[in-house]
This record gives sequence, structure tokens and C-alpha cells, in this order.
Amino acid sequence: MREKAGARGRPKALVFAALGDETRLLLVARLCAGRTYSISQLTRGSRLSRQAITKHLRVLEGAGIVHSLRAGRESLFEFDPEPIAEVREYLRSVSEQWDEALGRLKAFVER
Repeated sequence: MREKAGARGRPKALVFAALGDETRLLLVARLCAGRTYSISQLTRGSRLSRQAITKHLRVLEGAGIVHSLRAGRESLFEFDPEPIAEVREYLRSVSEQWDEALGRLKAFVER
């Protein structure tokens, strides 16, 4: 069964896939500070090259988790919390469904 797209037409699977990499999780954690960062700022302190960081940022951008802005010759990246909120709500809903199913199973077994 195909998953319905999020509010902006973004499948949740893209968000999960983007967050499924440790480097991307670290980038998201850094970008959550609420400011924009250039690729060189995000590369600083990392063993990865600018090209590798750019590749990870493009995956995050494709999932809608970050957005890039042009500032002269540089690209600046900022965090967008909406896709994370959508996935969080989805997980809450799934968790609720499982709780209800387990409750029904428990009631059935205890009869």
C-alpha cells in the first residue's frame, strides 16, 4: 500500500530515510540551533569533505528537513521543523493504534 504524502506532498518515508544516517542526524542537530549555516561552517570540525557534507545536505533538503538560501556565492542551510513534526504526529498515531490493539488482545486473553 502506498503511503499518503505529507502536507507539502512529501512522503514520510523520505524523512525517515534522510534521518537514517548518523552524519545527517548530526547535521540536523547542528542546524536545530535556529540559525543558517554555510557548507564550510558545517564542514568545520568534521572529517568529511565539503562535497560529502553537500551530498548529505541535499538528501535532507530533498526530504524538506532543511532549506537552502543563496547568499552571494554561498549556500546557507536552515532547519525546517515541519517534516519532523509530521513524522512525530504519524508515530504518535501509530503508537496509539498499537496501544489499542494490545489492549484488545489483553482483554481477549484475560477472558
